[in-house]
Amino acid sequence: MNEINTIVSDIKKGNLKPIYFLMGEESYYIDKISDFIEETVLDEAEKGFNQQVMYGRDATIEAIVEAAKRYPMMAERQVLIVKEAQDLSRNIEKLVSYAENPQPTTVLVINYKYKKLDKRKKLYKVIAKSGLIFESKKLYENQVSDWIRSVLKGKNYQIEPKAAQMLLEFLGTNLSKISNELEKLVLILSEGTIINPAHIEENIGISKDYNNFELRKAVGEKNVVKANRIIAYFAENPKNNPLVMTVSLLNSFFTQLLLFHSLDDRSKNSVAKMLGVNPFFVDEYFLAARNYPMRKVAQVIAFLRDADIKSKGVGTHQNHEDILKELLFKILH
Repeated sequence: MNEINTIVSDIKKGNLKPIYFLMGEESYYIDKISDFIEETVLDEAEKGFNQQVMYGRDATIEAIVEAAKRYPMMAERQVLIVKEAQDLSRNIEKLVSYAENPQPTTVLVINYKYKKLDKRKKLYKVIAKSGLIFESKKLYENQVSDWIRSVLKGKNYQIEPKAAQMLLEFLGTNLSKISNELEKLVLILSEGTIINPAHIEENIGISKDYNNFELRKAVGEKNVVKANRIIAYFAENPKNNPLVMTVSLLNSFFTQLLLFHSLDDRSKNSVAKMLGVNPFFVDEYFLAARNYPMRKVAQVIAFLRDADIKSKGVGTHQNHEDILKELLFKILH
């Protein structure tokens, strides 16, 4: 976040680079920086003649270089944005000659999503010297909840831990998807609201009682009735509750539980740090550890691997509902 703030601050001050190479697995920040340049570097009167957007699937390196070398019309600079530039990955090194001597009146923005330049190759080294390279890294699951809280805090909202976890488990770690849902909540809810699970259920459509978070909690508590109610709901709503996601999240939980059993320091903050979870959820791991000794945890992880293989149609003709029912029976008994 500090790097992004520095980039934005420099752009606001007019300290512009001739090349912005935005790359990496997480597209959210690539889009944010690119959009900020597109919206703010030129005023509306200048944009008509001096701002151009090209797309990697339709362009060539030669065409991009030709456009970048043009002089601005009745303005100090022009902005050229290349979106989906990863489609040019086979020929991207051809940009070396331009990067060695970029047009000083052009701001060239290259959005290179889901891929990275090879740091050993000349293009990376040249752009690092003449322009700016930003790598947008994927956040880990345990970082996304903090990111959600940070984004909402900047808009004068708060969110309860369970509500943040519901978003994470339903939407995954895709920041763009999460951001879109947060924008919806901000539009609907009054400023200063503490967002709770009911807000998530009412406005986003994620059930606060029947989701993978509640299933994981029921399994940890060995609450057979609740766990079976949840998987029955999943069977009725398979599109919103794919088996592969349920198995993955349960696997993460029991892998964390295996690590919990090996910890010497079981103070709340230490456990939260080692497991990569919010301290709010630590008590669930203490309870689950009493219900599942280390030997049983190792056995459950084997059950989950088997269910994962079956969910892909290997060695079974069971449907996903039956696979999940069988898995839960093995875990809970």
